[in-house]
Amino acid sequence: MTMLLEQIYQVSQYHFVLLKGIGATIALSAISIIVGTLLGFILGIGRASSHKWLSFAIGAYTDLFRGTPVLVQVFVVFFILPAAGVELNSFTAGAIALSNIAACFISEIIASGINAVPRGQIEAAVAAGLTRTQQLRLVVLPQAIRMVVPSLVGQFVLLVKDSSVVSAIGLLDLTRSGWVIVQNVPNGLLVFAVVGIGYFLICYPLLHLSRRLEKNSPNTVH
Repeated sequence: MTMLLEQIYQVSQYHFVLLKGIGATIALSAISIIVGTLLGFILGIGRASSHKWLSFAIGAYTDLFRGTPVLVQVFVVFFILPAAGVELNSFTAGAIALSNIAACFISEIIASGINAVPRGQIEAAVAAGLTRTQQLRLVVLPQAIRMVVPSLVGQFVLLVKDSSVVSAIGLLDLTRSGWVIVQNVPNGLLVFAVVGIGYFLICYPLLHLSRRLEKNSPNTVH
């Protein structure tokens, strides 16, 4: 018991490392969520398009990245792009890879929401003389977004957890901060329990929001 208390004290001495890791995880996740959501909306609209070639091309692109490990994609961005002359630091490489994978998953969520809008709503918009852009902006997207918001928030939580893979390319995120501390405090269970609590504290507000939105959205699209 005395040894455990001593190790807890030792871990607390590295609070600055944990705080730096939490800050990096939050920053990386926030950027990836924002960029991934914007790109995901664009891809999702194209995926739900009546233009079959466009829908197929976007579907093939998103399937490629949704079907490969996030860690592999991070390695590709971090190691292969510099070989092509594009120099990236670990944070930028991680943000690019995570934003892209977020966009791929979010695009499918958005496309599902658009396709779930009742056909009668679109026919009514056509009868009202709205253009395709107006139909999308005023009728389709508002309804689709209401249905998919809970699923989107759930995807954001997954993205925060997936961000841990950037520790493999040297970024001092929350996971890597755990590896730094465990080199000096030989109790991996204790150290990574603290790391796990850190991820929980980051994700809990999103989990709580997702549950509330799901309760208020009976027509959620998954």
